[in-house]
This record gives sequence, C-alpha cells and structure tokens, in this order.
Amino acid sequence: MPKDVETRVNELLAQLTLAEKVSLLSGRDIWNTMPIERLGIPSLVMTDGPHGVRAANPEVGRRTGPATVFPSGVSMAASWNTRLMERVGQALAEETRALGCDILLGPCVNIVRYPLAGRNFESLSEDPYLAGQIAIAYIRGLQSRGVGASLKHYAANNHETERFRASSNVDERTLREIYLAQFEMAVKEAQPWTVMCSYNRINGVYASEHESLLRKILKEEWGFQGALISDWGATHNGFQAIAAGLDLEMPGPAKYMRLVGEAVQNWQIDPSLVDEAARRVLRLVFLSGRMDGKVSPGAVNTPAHQALARELAEEAITLLKNDGHILPLTNRIRSMAILGPNAAEAVIEGGGSSRVEPPSRVSPLEALQKMLGKQVRLEYEQGCDNYDEPFDVPSAWLGGQGLTAEFFASSDFSAAPLDRREGMRPEFWYHVNWSAGKLTPMAARWSGTLTLPQPGQYRFVLRHAGHVRLYVDDHLIAESEAHSEQGGRLDVQRELTGGAHTIRLEYVRRHDEEIMAYRLGAGQVFPADADPRLARAVELARNCDVALIFAGYPEGYESEGSDRPHMDLTGGQNRLIEAVAAVNPKTVVVLNVGAPVTMPWVDKVAAILLAYYPGQESGNAIARVLLGKVNPSGKLPVTFPRRLQDSPSYLNRPYPGCRAVNYGEGIFVGYRYFDSAQVEPLFPFGHGLSYTTFEYKGLKIPRKVKKGQAVTISLTVTNTGSVAGKEVVQVYVADVAASLPRPPKELKAFAKVDLKPGQSQEIVFTLDERALSFYDPHRRAWVAEPGEFEVLVGTSARDIRLKGSFTLTE
Repeated sequence: MPKDVETRVNELLAQLTLAEKVSLLSGRDIWNTMPIERLGIPSLVMTDGPHGVRAANPEVGRRTGPATVFPSGVSMAASWNTRLMERVGQALAEETRALGCDILLGPCVNIVRYPLAGRNFESLSEDPYLAGQIAIAYIRGLQSRGVGASLKHYAANNHETERFRASSNVDERTLREIYLAQFEMAVKEAQPWTVMCSYNRINGVYASEHESLLRKILKEEWGFQGALISDWGATHNGFQAIAAGLDLEMPGPAKYMRLVGEAVQNWQIDPSLVDEAARRVLRLVFLSGRMDGKVSPGAVNTPAHQALARELAEEAITLLKNDGHILPLTNRIRSMAILGPNAAEAVIEGGGSSRVEPPSRVSPLEALQKMLGKQVRLEYEQGCDNYDEPFDVPSAWLGGQGLTAEFFASSDFSAAPLDRREGMRPEFWYHVNWSAGKLTPMAARWSGTLTLPQPGQYRFVLRHAGHVRLYVDDHLIAESEAHSEQGGRLDVQRELTGGAHTIRLEYVRRHDEEIMAYRLGAGQVFPADADPRLARAVELARNCDVALIFAGYPEGYESEGSDRPHMDLTGGQNRLIEAVAAVNPKTVVVLNVGAPVTMPWVDKVAAILLAYYPGQESGNAIARVLLGKVNPSGKLPVTFPRRLQDSPSYLNRPYPGCRAVNYGEGIFVGYRYFDSAQVEPLFPFGHGLSYTTFEYKGLKIPRKVKKGQAVTISLTVTNTGSVAGKEVVQVYVADVAASLPRPPKELKAFAKVDLKPGQSQEIVFTLDERALSFYDPHRRAWVAEPGEFEVLVGTSARDIRLKGSFTLTE
C-alpha cells in the first residue's frame, strides 16, 4: 500500500470517535458504505459483477444499466489468455466508473468441483493455477483504472444447495492445495482491494467467523492489505466476525456490527480490532479517489468494449470435435439447416447476481443471416424446447415490451402504487430491508400482453415465495402461498387461442418475511411422441448440405441459488440431435452451456463447438468461428465427464440436500482424479482443437536443480498448418516419488502463442520451488522433496507432446 495512503489513513483514523469507527464496519444500505460527513469521508458504491457491471438503482427492481455483457467466468478461463483478461479488467473498470461505482464484486474463483453446481459458469476452472492466473490478470486490469476488485467467495464455496448453512468439510491439505491456492496467488500477486467471505461453513464454522482462514492465513500469512467483506447477509455474529478478521458487514444498515461499540466499552472486544477494521475500510476510500474527488468518468458499451467482448468470446469458444474438417464451413455449402432452441435466441449469460442487462444482443441465426446474406440458403426450425418445464416467457411473446410492475404499501392493492416500472422481466427478487430508497412494498402487480403464436395447449410454471394469484384474460388460473425457504411452485395448463391475451400476476408478501421473489415460465405443450417441430427439423436437415444445431439451456437456468438437477441437456434436445444426425452426416452441434453436459450422440455428429455463455456478442462470435473468420483457440478449463457418476464429487454422497458436504476425494479434483483413477473423460481438461496444426519440439530441461533455485525449461512450437492460429502450450509437473500421495501431474505453467502458417516460436517457462511442492499438514508447510520430477508439455491433460525430467537436489 502506498506510504502516503497509509499516512493519511492513520491521520484520519486518529480523528474518529469510537462510534464513527464502528459505523464504518457496516454498509449504509445494500450497495453503499457508511459515510462520515463530519470528516468528509464519502460513501463508496459496490456493484455486482463479475462479467459486467450490474449497477443497481436504490429503487425497486431498477437497474442503472444496460452495460456491456462480457463472456462469463468459464469463458474467461477458456481463453487461457492473461493479456486479454487484463484488457477486459480495464474495460470493466471504465464501465464501473461510468455507472458511479467504486468496487466491482468479482472475480469469482471458486473451484469447479461438482459438475451440477449452479455457479460453475461464473467460476473459472477446476484447476487452481489456471483460476489464479486469470484472476490476477482480471484484478490488475480492473485496479489499474482505479476500481477495486472483490475476490470471491472465500472459501470452499462450491455448490448452491443449502449454501447458507451447509458445511464444506475439507482437510487442511486439500484446502491449501485446491481451494485456497488461487486466492493465495491473487492476493500475493495482485492485492485485490477486497476479499468476500462466502455464505457456507468450512468444517463447521461460518466463513465470516473463521479466524484461521481470515486473520491467520489471509491477513497474516499472505499479507492481504485490503478489506474483508461479508457476502450479502453472511454475517451471523458481530463479535465473532470482528475477532476472526471480518472488516465490513454487508449489506447495511448495521445488523450485527452495531453492537461492537458497546462491547468495546464493556471490555468484551479489544478496541484494536475495531481500529484494524476501520483502517482497512478507510484504505478503500483513499484508493478509490473519492476522498480527493479524483474519479475518472468512464464509459459504457463503447465500440471498443463491444469489440473486446467479441474478442474474448472468440478466444474462448472451444472446438471439441471436427471430424473430416467439416469446420470451418466453406463457400461450397449452398444450404444450411439452422436448428435448435438456442439458434434464434441469444443465450448470453447465466442467472443470479451476475446477470447484466445488455444494450443489445445478437442471436446465432441473426448473425449467420447477416454474414451470409443471399450466398447460402438458410432455413430455420426450432425443433424442440430447451427446458423440461417452462423456465421463462419467450421475449417474442411479450413483444419485446416486458411487463408493467406496480408496488403497493398494502396487501389489498387499494391505495395508489408506491412505484411503477415498465419493461420488467417475468421474474423478480427483492429484499425490502436492503433498499437504499427504503421502499418496502407489501404487494406488487405485474401485467402485460402475451401474444401467442398459435392455438394450442399452454403451460405456465410459477416458482415463488409469498402469496400469488395468476390471471390470464382476467380469469384466475392459479393461486398459491409459500414461505421463501421452501418455495412454492404452480404448474397449470390451459387451452388458448393464438394472438393476444392479457396476463396478470398479483403478489402479496408474507408479513413474517422480507423477501419478494417469483419466476414465471410459459410454453406451448406438444405431444412427446408427435412433436411437429421435430419432424419439420429432420426434414429440413435431410434437404440441406449442413445441419447446425444450437443446443443448450435457457438463459438463467444455470444460476446462483440452485444447482442443476442432472447433467443432461433439457427438453427434447438429445432426441433432436440424434434424429438430425441420422439423416445428415454433416451435423454440427453448438453447445450454449456453462458447465459439463452429457453427449449420448457424441459419436454420431461431425463437429461439436462449445460456446459457453459468450456475452452480448454471442451470435457474432459463434458465426465468425463457424465460417472460419476466426480460428478457434479456446481450451477446456474443466474436465467433461462422460456421465455424472464419473465425477469424483459424485462418490462423496449424500449430496445435494444435506448440510454436511464431505470433500472426500481430497486433492483429486477434476483431471487430477481422472488421471489417478484412470477414468476416460468425454473431453479432457485443456482440450480444444484448431483449424490448423501445431508441432512441439526441442524440449530443454536442466538435469539437476538445487532446492531454492528456479527451473527454466524451453521448447519450440511451429504452426504446421495452412492458416494462422493460436495455441495454448500447457506445462504439467509430476513428482515421481513423494512421501504423500500426489496426482499423476499438475498444471504449473501455460502460454498462448499466435503463429502464422510455418512460423515457429521458442517459449521459455520458469518454475519456482512452489511449483514442485505439496502441502504437508504434519509440518504445516509447503514441501518440495528432493528427487526426480517429470515435465510434461502438451495441448491438453491427455495430449502430451513432449516429456523430460530433472532431479531436485538439496
């Protein structure tokens, strides 16, 4: 931390009363820290991230956006490009400033342990080294523009089911090597302004009260200088939290920390703990520039940001399979069948607090139509749905207008509305005590027009808390009441004509709850064994040169707050892919998902392209890769198992649904398990094909290295194909004989190189002693044991091109 900042912090701290110091330890409201007007200390504003600025207005249901929607966390890691990620961090900072905020809540570096975890799309990788390197670049870029990062969620926060209470039971070695390592790297190399505690317990202790993790490891051992903040509502005991090292309770107003001042006066809490926490919050104020009025204006959704969002999406898109070099699609193709539920809809991100409203979005169908024009005959058929039950209301049915929302003070809707909002989605989540505007509605009404495409049977699924009544054409079709903890679910069907219908949802909050929440889904019902859309899709595919199937989930299906029920594609998508592949050998599947899915048709299709959640430039990026305007260079940041049962976390049941999650697989997470157990994955960690080929040669490694010295290795990579391309060179290290069990190999370095046809480049890597070490829980230290180490260089965890070894000596 700069000396002048520390001097000013100490001078200001000396002027604060105890009450003022304590006031700094809690937020003012949902997004703001507490100002102190007497001394000119301003409030700082936080905003959700991590792949866009979800700046929230204090009023109900309103966003200050839209803002550029960059690809999600899994795409960031799939790019394996730290230089690019630093630029993305800079752009996010510019947008954060433009929307009046100081701290962006990201990056999310939780390890992808469980394939079904709802926030896998928002996280980076199953590997701590890859996650750490991407996080370092993100934080450096963000903070270089005067905006603070919030490294989250600390720690072992790897599932959503029972996330507020469940205990992640994990041994110390596993915690250190897998679940803390990426935090350690980011803290030591990038010093984020804040680190956010998770909701869950770790070995029975809430994260916000875990002194070993917060004070001893993060602050004392790693030298973290920023502020430790709670996730929203994750503080449970102010005394225990401040003693453990928590600095800032969010959101405000103060709930647990407000009692700390009285406890100091009663000698229950050491006043130095209050000073430390207040000092760290004051550091944020000075770092932000708010104290001196030095805050850059920033900019939102500039052409440069749009281009950067597309560039990241293009670098992340991963070519999993390409039989017969069917991709890229050449100018010899005269007709394309564009199929699947994710073709005409731009599914750009997951759900939850990371969801950002884009200024625009482009679907794959729109992008292909624009790029190909009349050169190729494009015909579209949806083929099936991408849900098992309606998850959302199609935007086309709402005419792009959304719903009108009205909020009322009383449950009988009798008085004039407190507030009115247009263009609302058919979903809502609101905590009445987290509102800076102090708007505390008791009831709400959402209304609009539903324009149905044709007559038929329609299904409405409503998930909710509180008391709800759903009307179609002023007829009550469903009513229910539920507590938020259990949640309610309505599922009704009605025969409706095509054309316009009024829809209205009346919502009354329970008196004993502070939360208002619902999500409405609507869809047409077709007979499973006689869906006319499937028949039309198959016939269209039969008569076209190429069939492109855009499959995946609805937007927000993968989300904070819930885990997926299974690893399969939803709706009739597997059936659609199998049926189309049976009539057209040139079938290409584009997957729009943020986590592993099963692929029972993997051997029947010609090519598979994994797009993840590519942000607002989704369609453009996908189309450019398909058409060869961009050579794909993404690599998997996670292993894709053939089935859920092959995942190491599956072996440690019971889960989900319990409050004790045992991490019994230990350090053998992701590819570490698949390698050690010799289980064949569907697609291995680090895998990703290209439209060109690369040759690896000339590996140079010293024969002997003394402890404490770095290991320098080098090799040459050549583009042996006919087009330019980028390759990710991955370096794995194996400890041949260790005193404790170790994985067969672990990622310890990587580099992404851009090569023209015929071009070669020498790449040099330096491995420090930590790259050779494991954590010994008996010695409570990182240990690099003398002996033989193998260096394996490849293009994935299972495609090793070069091998060598060296001996580590005393």
